[in-house]
Amino acid sequence: MTLGVVRPAMGHSVSALSRLSRLAPLDKVAEAALIEAMARPQHFRPRRDLMVEGRDIASPNLILSGWAARVRILLDGRRQFLNFLLPGDVVGLYHHQRPLAPTSIITLTEVTTCTPPAWGTNPSLDEAYGVAHALDEAFLLAQIARLGRMNAMERIGDLMLELQERLTMSDLTHGPSFELPITQETLADALGLTAVHVNRMLQAARRAGDLIWSSRSITIPDPKMLARKVGRVPIRVSGS
Repeated sequence: MTLGVVRPAMGHSVSALSRLSRLAPLDKVAEAALIEAMARPQHFRPRRDLMVEGRDIASPNLILSGWAARVRILLDGRRQFLNFLLPGDVVGLYHHQRPLAPTSIITLTEVTTCTPPAWGTNPSLDEAYGVAHALDEAFLLAQIARLGRMNAMERIGDLMLELQERLTMSDLTHGPSFELPITQETLADALGLTAVHVNRMLQAARRAGDLIWSSRSITIPDPKMLARKVGRVPIRVSGS
């Protein structure tokens, strides 16, 4: 895809464009509409609500930069992160009247979003939205399988591989490494483990040469080997 002239102020918005263009080829009209939408960003600080479970969705959001997550909070305060939301993800784009948020969405880092062009305004953009929605469902199903059938090490390895695949589509990986701007406590809440157990598993993964957690980044020295260990097959939702 040729992005054409990208406004300098867009910054990391290019990552969102890269991902959408890889989901479906975007024509010039779609690119122009996205660039225009991205020129009207909204900025959120960490630990802010993008959507609140059960409340009206005022408008959909296209994440331009930063990390957010779908979360379900139990009555006693325990959290279950259902999946992470990354640059290029579209949330709240439903096709029925007055949609309500099925879960809360919170920012984990500083996050920039914009209101994406509406569904039905461009066929190539609609195709990208459709594939994005299918992937979103697939990631949630993968999370169910992780929590239901995988042991602690498999859960961590499978999630790290998924994040690497997703960030690669947004040009946000650096060789075998990528930024991971979340705490081990957040990771524990995503994987149904304790933070102490996550720490032990990450140390074991480092000793085995599978994962290297360093400050705010993760390195997967040999993704193919790790995928064989945890039995991961990359998610596919389209035959194209």
